[in-house]
Amino acid sequence: MSFEFGVAVAVIVVFALLGLPIGHAMIGASILYLLISGMDMSIAAEQLLRGLYGSYILLAIPLFIFAADLMNIGSLSDRLLIFCRALVGRFRGGLGHVNVVSSLIFSGMSGSAIADAVGMGRIIINLMLKDGKYPAAYAGALTAASAIIGPIIPPSIPMVLYALISDTSIGYLFLGGVAPGLILGILLMIANAIMARRYNFPVEEAVPVRELPKATLNAIPALLMPVILLVGIYGGVTTPTEAAALAALYAFVVSIVLYRSISPRQAFEAFRQSAKSTASVGILIAGALAFNYVVTIENVPSAIRSVLEGYNLDAVMFLLVVNVILLVLGCLLEGNAILLVIVPIFIPTAMALGIDPVHFGVVVVVNIMIGLATPPYGLLLFVVSNITKSPVASTIKFLLPFLAIMIAGLAIVTYAPDVVLWLPRMYGYNG
Repeated sequence: MSFEFGVAVAVIVVFALLGLPIGHAMIGASILYLLISGMDMSIAAEQLLRGLYGSYILLAIPLFIFAADLMNIGSLSDRLLIFCRALVGRFRGGLGHVNVVSSLIFSGMSGSAIADAVGMGRIIINLMLKDGKYPAAYAGALTAASAIIGPIIPPSIPMVLYALISDTSIGYLFLGGVAPGLILGILLMIANAIMARRYNFPVEEAVPVRELPKATLNAIPALLMPVILLVGIYGGVTTPTEAAALAALYAFVVSIVLYRSISPRQAFEAFRQSAKSTASVGILIAGALAFNYVVTIENVPSAIRSVLEGYNLDAVMFLLVVNVILLVLGCLLEGNAILLVIVPIFIPTAMALGIDPVHFGVVVVVNIMIGLATPPYGLLLFVVSNITKSPVASTIKFLLPFLAIMIAGLAIVTYAPDVVLWLPRMYGYNG
């Protein structure tokens, strides 16, 4: 590792500590590396422009973001909430169960943990806090934990990014995330049921069974979104990017034409918010593309591979090491930055050890999503604390049991690859 590379890494750390967005920090560090190495600094611009404009797959990201924003603004999320409440709200800690189930369903539309927490999560938190039914910190902790499921079940923006760096099929990655997402949802509901009894949380008034068909009927247009996505992709009708465009169009038509729940001003606001979110993700991707060029020049992946090979790690130990490293980094760094900068270093070694790329991708995404809710930096902690107006420390207290059970779920996904691969294999995957 050269002096120039050490300087670049130090610059990223300093800039990040000063509060500069990590994407900007990586771009600045890459340019500085090229400068002190005597190379043409325009290479940084060439790398990021080629990566951004030469990758058709990246178009899926703004389209999924736009679909999620329309869901949040319109009445689709409200109809889904009514359906979930009728389905599981009758049990002790019922609104907690509603929180998890709504995340499972809403995840089939947004692909973003933050979108889930800010949209559907905000609505459920308000219900949980009404009349003091649940502590604010508990409502926030469960919302942060359940929002993690969003990018694991398709569609998934992090899986789109993993496909970009690993040249893995998005369709098979999406299928691979279904079972792990459901497992995490079930584990969270078990934990919520245990904590509901421990803290004597209330039992909600049961919605009569006869009203369930009506709630289901009202929610069908929203529930069809993931069906359209999956049928389009796995039926060979659309590419994943085209499916994202179809999802955005479907959300737009249903919200404006069918439900008439979005005004022109709200539609414009959805476009504006989507543009802002896309720009934020785009800058991060641009920074990662520029810095990954530096990492490649320095031959960092090969160096790390040689170090790991020196320890004679088998696939089991390698996955354990990767999980520990990613969990620790998840406490400190932004998830997409880890995915775009750190994960590519591990991919060659994973392939050399015979680890399936779809399985490895799902393990990585689950791990990084847990990092979104892991103290001290986890972004979801600050999002839900802002919604609940509860101190982050109080939220963390209730979050720790959920984190523990999600790490147990991560262990299942890591060491039982068939959990991930059985569904892709049903659709022709040969891994």
